[in-house]
Amino acid sequence: MFDALITGTGVHSPAERITNDELVVAFNDYVARYNAANADAIAAGTRTALQPSSAEFIEKASGIRQRFVADKDGVLDPARMFPRIAARADDALSLQAEYAVAAARLALTQAGRDGSEVDAVLCACSAHQRMYPAMAVEIQHALGAGGHAFDMNVACSSATFALEYATNAVRAGSARCVLIVNPELTSPHLEWRDRDCHFIFGDVATAILVERDTGQTQGWQVLGTKLATQFSNNIRNNFGFLNRSEDGDPAARDKLFRQEGRKVFKEVVPIAAAHIEGHLASLDLQAASVRRFWLHQANIGMNQLIGKRLLGRDATMDESPVILDRYANTASAGSIIAFHEHRGDLASGDVGVICSFGAGYSVGSAVLRKR
Repeated sequence: MFDALITGTGVHSPAERITNDELVVAFNDYVARYNAANADAIAAGTRTALQPSSAEFIEKASGIRQRFVADKDGVLDPARMFPRIAARADDALSLQAEYAVAAARLALTQAGRDGSEVDAVLCACSAHQRMYPAMAVEIQHALGAGGHAFDMNVACSSATFALEYATNAVRAGSARCVLIVNPELTSPHLEWRDRDCHFIFGDVATAILVERDTGQTQGWQVLGTKLATQFSNNIRNNFGFLNRSEDGDPAARDKLFRQEGRKVFKEVVPIAAAHIEGHLASLDLQAASVRRFWLHQANIGMNQLIGKRLLGRDATMDESPVILDRYANTASAGSIIAFHEHRGDLASGDVGVICSFGAGYSVGSAVLRKR
């Protein structure tokens, strides 16, 4: 058995971003148009008037102030309210692969590695651009990597689930250098016209390089990983290849992201907190000995409550940093962005926990120690 080290990470964001103020202007314009066009039905009680949003409401509900997006104009067009993404020829690099490759190159550079040294690639994210060929195989080809590659989808826990596979492969000796990429293009499957969720997601790609420990002095040793799932319909998206064979509207609301937000908050917080606590206990560690928690970046209130359950008090921003104010919810990439941006100040021997949670329900964690 070998030890597994995280030796590099990378984050790639689109050039365009949307602030809460910009988003609210477009959303409220859409609301006004909808209410005007359906005034008679609203008066008759057969339709419900839509309610406007505000930047203050969004930040209070989530902690989000802005998000990066693949296409800004399409999202902010009140007559459209979703991104415009041009189709590409089959022999051109796919958009999702483009994002993943950009993040991967940053992680490889940080680790001092070349793509040819990678012998496994995992594309782990909440939604893949297509079913086949696997996005991971296209990314493997673009990077000149060897070995094998495959796609994974465990919604917002995809990155931590992939991290367990990568760690186990390195430990068992079936791979020496595993690249995990999380190209989260979430804006196309978000309903931007829904007041309860239109502000949630942003686009980004992250990458993690996991290598066999050959005596490197730098890196993060993976002390342990733990995964769990529990079925729930409270976060769901019914879009899939069977839709074209079903009767009904192929553009129905259930073909996009939807959730029962209050139920998710109430049910996932105790699941995640208990998961982390149990994982630490299995390694003879306690929450009080953890220097930093890099939690899934979905909602600031969830992270605050998880921190309080673990520590018995409010966690500081130093102990549980937040990046969703700038990136919004980036599905599986959120905890990896937090780790990427908030680990440089930790000392050798410090312990940290990456944890993500989401639809499924799913929850994954990795306990790390700074070398």
